[in-house]
Amino acid sequence: MATTAALFSLKCKAEQYKTLGGFGLQLWSVRHDMDKDWKATLNTIAEIGFKDVECAGYTNGLIYGQTVKDFDSYLKSIGLTMKSCHTRTGAGSPDQVGTMTNEWERICEDLKSMGGQSLICGYFEEFERQTLDDYKRHAELFNRCGEKAKEYGLKFGHHNHDFEFFKIDDQVPYDILLDETDPELVCFELDHYWIKKGGADPFAYFNKYPGRFPFWHVKDMDDTEDQFFTEVGTGIIDWEPIFQAEAKSGMKYFYVEQDDFKKYAPLESVKMSHDYLKNFKY
Repeated sequence: MATTAALFSLKCKAEQYKTLGGFGLQLWSVRHDMDKDWKATLNTIAEIGFKDVECAGYTNGLIYGQTVKDFDSYLKSIGLTMKSCHTRTGAGSPDQVGTMTNEWERICEDLKSMGGQSLICGYFEEFERQTLDDYKRHAELFNRCGEKAKEYGLKFGHHNHDFEFFKIDDQVPYDILLDETDPELVCFELDHYWIKKGGADPFAYFNKYPGRFPFWHVKDMDDTEDQFFTEVGTGIIDWEPIFQAEAKSGMKYFYVEQDDFKKYAPLESVKMSHDYLKNFKY
């Protein structure tokens, strides 16, 4: 039989564990469902228990083909918010408005009207990431966009993939983005799957650049040769030490994301990730 002291020790240890609060879903995970029936998809997301979504479907002032007002109204009617929106530089689509290089204020105004909080550069096209000079130009653009976003009370950041960690001329491009941007204007949304796929160490970045990663993408990697995406909690990423480093990183909020699927339908898959994280202790 356990002694009173042992039981007290176990109780104290249990009380030391933290649990995760609210977190969102990056809608890229369910992009095909959104294309088919955006209302039904959002309904299911709300039923799963998500309270917030991050957009990956803003084009020319429309969100998944809907006006900002109509999309926002429907979100609120089912208890969802959209705090964040992914965007692009616009280099590959110069005629598109609301990008980082064409009517940037348009997307700032639209997100602000919805009560949004952050705009995130979600991806560089292949032709945009060939040289170190490309990344230096991106850093300059980030500072300009961050300055304008700040005028709207928004944060501006960048979401990584694996290629930012592949050296060019013996330099890591991701480091250029961190070193040549103003921390007051530019933050980073760290994708934990892609940093691992890129062979980099998130803890080294947290230590070198503390507080610069207020947003995360929580996405898992399966234990196979191709290191495919998998439901959070079923892969090889050790989430406990990662979440224990949240203060050092500056993380304030995170989004579940899964880029592609093998075993389950997207909505079934993101529910599994949601339920794992809802019960996660660290």
